[in-house]
Amino acid sequence: MNKEELLKAIDDKYNELGVSTETMLEGLLWSKPITYWDYIQTDALLGLQIPRTTEPDEMVFIIYHQINELLFKMILWEIDQIANNKALATAFFSERLSRISRYFDMLAESFNIMGDGMEVAQYMKFRTTLTPASGFQSASYREIEFCSTELINLTDIRFKDRVTDDTSIADHIELLYWQAAGKDHGTGKKSTLLQLFEERYKDGFVRLCEEYKKKNLWTLFKSLPEDERNDVELLNSMRHYDHTVNVKWVMAHYDAAAKYLDSGEESAEATGGSDWRKYMHPKYQRRIFFPDLWSQEELDNWGITNLEGYQSLQKPL
Repeated sequence: MNKEELLKAIDDKYNELGVSTETMLEGLLWSKPITYWDYIQTDALLGLQIPRTTEPDEMVFIIYHQINELLFKMILWEIDQIANNKALATAFFSERLSRISRYFDMLAESFNIMGDGMEVAQYMKFRTTLTPASGFQSASYREIEFCSTELINLTDIRFKDRVTDDTSIADHIELLYWQAAGKDHGTGKKSTLLQLFEERYKDGFVRLCEEYKKKNLWTLFKSLPEDERNDVELLNSMRHYDHTVNVKWVMAHYDAAAKYLDSGEESAEATGGSDWRKYMHPKYQRRIFFPDLWSQEELDNWGITNLEGYQSLQKPL
């Protein structure tokens, strides 16, 4: 595009917006050159780490979890592009799922920062100051789940028969798998961890679930024409995402937690008070975003075997 074409394109753009091109161009005279630190907001970003103890490795713990939250935001950003694409094509669907899976691959592979990057003795000290806070309370991670699949696929397997067409979203959330980590198994009373979490986020979760009821990834996939649902590349992208999130990443988290909570230094209880083994291990959760895309053998062995070498499909299911 030459200079004249460029100026005309700029003029057309601002005329369409009802803004004077001359005013916009004049504004450039007074603008400051952009810098890396202004664009990335490094000062603000690097000022967000506020340890609560004198243990140096708490800084590792804080920054690592903040990185996780940034990656969760990237994942939600990609899901939003799929969900709101008015002409969703299999190639776009598959490509965005591959992006999301790479983010989760990064999350899974980064757990050695937690598993090998902190002294057990330090962790067992500063973790007590975090009670009742827990990674359980990551709202972004719950939002990823809600945007990925239907609520029935996040429901505690013991309670699926309680869900009917008349079950409200608010009531359905009470039956999700992660509720078990925040309730007394005997009385059903909610822990402080869960009460605080729901006070802060539940209303927003209900609104998000309503918004994504017909545009979560699983529902969108099922709404595609049959020939597109049988696209092998898309099927493999769906399976890879499901496995990466619900087995690979979960097990990496589980193994990192085990190093500290099974260290023998203190009681092996999560900061939120949950039975972390049963809460975290995928063979208990039975959380599967896209259940129809797995064979019965794969479903039966979900989380029991590593499944790291699950086979990519060579032909449609």
